[in-house]
Amino acid sequence: MPPRAADPVSLAGRAAVITGAARGIGAAIAATFVRAGASVALVDRDADAVRATAAAIGGASAAWPADVCDARSIAGVMAEVVHRFGRLDILVNNAGIVRDARLENVTDADWDDTIAVDLEGVMACTRAAVPFMRAQGHGRILSATSVVARMGNFGQTAYAAAKAGVIGMTWVWARELGRYGITANAVAPGFIDTDMVRDVPAHVVDQMVGRTAARRLGRPEEVAAVYLFLASDAASFVNGAVVGVDGGLLL
Repeated sequence: MPPRAADPVSLAGRAAVITGAARGIGAAIAATFVRAGASVALVDRDADAVRATAAAIGGASAAWPADVCDARSIAGVMAEVVHRFGRLDILVNNAGIVRDARLENVTDADWDDTIAVDLEGVMACTRAAVPFMRAQGHGRILSATSVVARMGNFGQTAYAAAKAGVIGMTWVWARELGRYGITANAVAPGFIDTDMVRDVPAHVVDQMVGRTAARRLGRPEEVAAVYLFLASDAASFVNGAVVGVDGGLLL
């Protein structure tokens, strides 16, 4: 007898918050989740862009302009999402920035901005979402780290520090929250064809592609597919994992 085809991954009846959802990987995750049946709140500090993305996705999606660095605003977003959708099942901490500079050229402002968005913002969003997840006995915390957290990268002191910190927090949350039906996992993309990578000098991108076993950049949709699995019931026993989506860059 031929093997049974796998059931499609469904998020029907689930509600998700995705930060940094106006473009790139965040927008791809939002579109993927909506197609899987979830109600999705797209959060981004670029109000016009996030509204346009939500309108383009359609379905059960809505835009919430907000800055992950504003803890009070983010707490309000989580409460509003629960009021609108009736629950909060999935948080995708995707918002991030890059301020590249060699160590001796890293300014205090660039360091502070990167840590504020890429590390402190992840903590603030998660802290605000967890009480709702605990009350319902179910939750998925999914946070964007990076291949850089595992291998370092020239000129990315602040970014690597923040993304490594996300891995550490993910492990703590997996231990603390697993007993409440909440899992915490991280996704570590390699070089993905987004605006962020397009701003990297071409010769640097070429070097990274040359080191990647797949010999190409990844696509946002390929990263979104991993988030979909981790957000679903199919991944209910995956907790504290750091899943690489890097085409074999670390091999």
